[in-house]
Amino acid sequence: MSLAAPTAERPQSQQDYLWTLNFGPQHPATHTTLRIVLKLDGERVVDAIPDIGFLHSGFEKLGEHLDYNQYVTITDRMNYISPVANNVAWHGAVERLLGIDITPRCKYLRTIVAELSRISDHLLCTGAMGLDTGAFTFFLYAFYQREVIYDIFETLSGQRFHPSYTRVGGLFYDFTPLVIQKIRSFIKTFPQTLEDMERLLNRNRIFVDRTKGVGVLAKDDAINRSVTGPIARASGVTRDLRKDEPYLAYADFDFQVCCATAGDCFARYYVRMAEMRESLRIVAQAIESIPSGPINVGVDERTTLPPKSQVYQTIEGTITHFELVMLNRGLTVPCEESYAAIESPNGELGFYVVGDGSNVAYRARCRPPSFIHFALFPELIRGHTLSDVVAVLGSLNIIAAELDR
Repeated sequence: MSLAAPTAERPQSQQDYLWTLNFGPQHPATHTTLRIVLKLDGERVVDAIPDIGFLHSGFEKLGEHLDYNQYVTITDRMNYISPVANNVAWHGAVERLLGIDITPRCKYLRTIVAELSRISDHLLCTGAMGLDTGAFTFFLYAFYQREVIYDIFETLSGQRFHPSYTRVGGLFYDFTPLVIQKIRSFIKTFPQTLEDMERLLNRNRIFVDRTKGVGVLAKDDAINRSVTGPIARASGVTRDLRKDEPYLAYADFDFQVCCATAGDCFARYYVRMAEMRESLRIVAQAIESIPSGPINVGVDERTTLPPKSQVYQTIEGTITHFELVMLNRGLTVPCEESYAAIESPNGELGFYVVGDGSNVAYRARCRPPSFIHFALFPELIRGHTLSDVVAVLGSLNIIAAELDR
């Protein structure tokens, strides 16, 4: 800590000092390397300066050196809490650039895994909010269900944390009967756990007192500051890309956009809890109506990696695999640019891609929601106490890897 210099507004004669406190970069209440420089007047927060420069991973620059399929492994590590949603967003932008229309089955499968990712992300956010404010049991309920979803992803892709599931024009693997069985089991068991979680926290006096009226974001401020996702909807902004600009198979399903008006920490928690129910509705509808057919566009189009059975048994599959992997050719990329976005668990996640005819993007830029939302923190925390920092930060669900530029 250090004492701030006296100013005309705060003369030293009044013995009125500001303290500088580093919150992070490693702190039990934050994800990975996240740092905030706080200015304190006793226990009261006078100002907060967010610092994003700790990872230096160069996520965007890597998109200009790896091909359109290789880069999916990097998107896994941006928002590592819901990596499949990042995969879907990246390849959605690439496919728009290439003019590829994925198969109906692929659209349904991507929708299912994207909504499972949303549930997993919201479970971590709400669970961490509960943990930060003293509700340890709630945290355990949330993390057990995340393990169930991780088990589904592991069965589907072979990896729990970084599935790297999508490919240009399709997916790495199709759903197996075991995957469908586990998803159906999750649909049956999760609602009861969600009800138990709500009973634990919705009327918990300590949690309510620490979140209601804390970190209020007005609707106009949310719009002016480009806020999206649950944070915007908790302030009354009724925007959801799944409804406003439907993509994948969302137009086929019946679900509601969850909103609130208070704009405080409790409203952001409550919107996320409600969204998990709606995501479950989408998954329940989709899993029972998956179209038949292939998950990838045709081999003759030279865009997606063929399945191993075709590589080993057909000359077309062997040639396509050889051209795409060994010769780095096959994709016909126009010298154009495109931007595509999805409604990720934290808000609008978009990728801007510029093609130059090669199999590597000339420019690849990302619009990560956490990068936008972290800038809100100073406005939301000013005037509150030091103990409110974890509540406000937790309600924003800042993922430090998304801050990397």
